[in-house]
Amino acid sequence: MSYIIDLEAKTLKNNNFREVLFTTKNAQLVVMNLNPGEEIGEEIHELDQFIRFEAGTGKVVLDGVENEVSDGWATVITAGTKHNVINSGINPMKLYTIYTPPEHKDGTIHVTKVDALADHNDHYIVG
Repeated sequence: MSYIIDLEAKTLKNNNFREVLFTTKNAQLVVMNLNPGEEIGEEIHELDQFIRFEAGTGKVVLDGVENEVSDGWATVITAGTKHNVINSGINPMKLYTIYTPPEHKDGTIHVTKVDALADHNDHYIVG
């Protein structure tokens, strides 16, 4: 099973806080939209994560170190790194991320961050 998409267009059109686009046994592709002032929230994963920013401005905090990001920037977050993404701009921040291995159930859509926080069953289950 393979997957092909105009990822930049999909990322820019996405208005959901989180939408899982494609999941394999080893990786997962997710688009996200952070509204002005919104953040993903500080987290630590037992997995590696790649994030590419397609629109907006903000910062990525990696183990307490703030890094400014905007359209075209990317980060690789290694397992065990405390991290957060914060939209400090006046426009929505559009990004896509690849988790290795998957983090969320395939097909998950969280329209808002409140939806994401309320969903205690969204984590990917190997099997």
